[in-house]
Amino acid sequence: MFSERENAFVIGRPTAALTVLLVGVSVGGAQAAGFALIEQSLPGMGTAYASGSAHGEDNTSIFFNPATMSLFDGTHASTGVHIVISQAEFNDKGSTRASGLGGSSLGTDDGGDGGTTGAVPHAAYSRQIGDDTWLGLTINVPFGLTTEYNDGWVGRYHALKSELMTVNFNPIVARKFSERLTIGAGINAQYLDAELTNAIDFGSIDAALGGPPVTAGPGSADGKGSVEGDSWGWGFNLGVLYEFTERTRLGLQYRSEIDHEVKGDAEFGGGRRAAVSGKIFLGTGTRQFVDTDVKSDVTLPATASVSLYHELTDEWAIMGDYTWTGWDSLDELRFEFDSDQSDAVTTFNWKNTSRVAIGTTYSPASSNWIYRAGIAFDESPIPSAKYRTPRLPGEDRLWFSIGAGYRHSDNLHFDFGYAYVHVDDPEIDKTADLGPPPNEDAFRGSLKGDYDASVHILSAQLRYDYY
Repeated sequence: MFSERENAFVIGRPTAALTVLLVGVSVGGAQAAGFALIEQSLPGMGTAYASGSAHGEDNTSIFFNPATMSLFDGTHASTGVHIVISQAEFNDKGSTRASGLGGSSLGTDDGGDGGTTGAVPHAAYSRQIGDDTWLGLTINVPFGLTTEYNDGWVGRYHALKSELMTVNFNPIVARKFSERLTIGAGINAQYLDAELTNAIDFGSIDAALGGPPVTAGPGSADGKGSVEGDSWGWGFNLGVLYEFTERTRLGLQYRSEIDHEVKGDAEFGGGRRAAVSGKIFLGTGTRQFVDTDVKSDVTLPATASVSLYHELTDEWAIMGDYTWTGWDSLDELRFEFDSDQSDAVTTFNWKNTSRVAIGTTYSPASSNWIYRAGIAFDESPIPSAKYRTPRLPGEDRLWFSIGAGYRHSDNLHFDFGYAYVHVDDPEIDKTADLGPPPNEDAFRGSLKGDYDASVHILSAQLRYDYY
């Protein structure tokens, strides 16, 4: 569910029936494709995650491949945080109400900076329990982000606040079957929580339903709609590590889809909500904008990756990663209300994506420091400006990352990293139309413009090893 979804009003044929639906839409992530958060490791961060499922600097690698636990003797614990500073400033280029509502301007407020600053934590624990067996646990935030705009901005009927958080608990086990081959597996218990709000043009809706002309009309009585919900979902992950030599290894990993049945509340208020919800909509026999319980079945995507690591010398290493994400699991978002309101449906039409990264590390001889650098191309799942929403104004992105690690003692390690993520200017071109076929943006307006978008990430991590 909570992805590039849109709070949508769907208008049917006005001569036969008029159905107005509010759809709670998603939140997306700003760091990886769609709304995924790849920030789960500091050594990985420094190489733009080019180390991927072959990463072996520390035990945070086990999120990307549980089989990498075999690279670490004894017991290891790591915890870190990434401060994500995202920018998303909208530039309006002629957004208006639907022509059937007069095609008037939606105002001059571009919404301010819809991006926010937030923290993404992660933690990992691994323990060797025999010559060839390891157990581990990761706790992290694999999906999420927040966007928030001024109340009166031109896209207020599309989105005001969009907030998503997931927390993933992943116990894992790995077994080394030979000197070269290790296989790991785990289960995932994932919690999802989201809040989505947008303004509602009750003035236009009341006028369309034949409300009093003095009190009804486009923009005359804005209200607000919100959806809040949460869910637990379950999945699994598998990983393989093959060490060709002591200097060269290959990693493979797969993380399954996770199905969520999100349940929560839909609430509507302000404007002429009472007048609108008090009318029985023609041809439907139902009332809309009624506070009620709501649910939605959502499938978060599967991922698969292949990574290669090679040490050129005792000091220099190179690495590369390819990651595939199955975003086509988010074809649509459908909300089912416990009241007799019609289902609310939004089409995403997202596509599967690829992420490619290369990186290097430098470990000077007789030094406690290691230095890292990487670059990555991260493809957006959004197929066109028609399907992009201000809840998640994502686009293809290019990563530039650097990092460093310091060994304070045999047990205590510190890591630091920085990444600048360049985002291609995202464009939005959503057209509102009151007539058939049904148009989900009819009362939300035609939103047209582009974004100045970018992301800065500052990261730090502490690791303790004991044997």
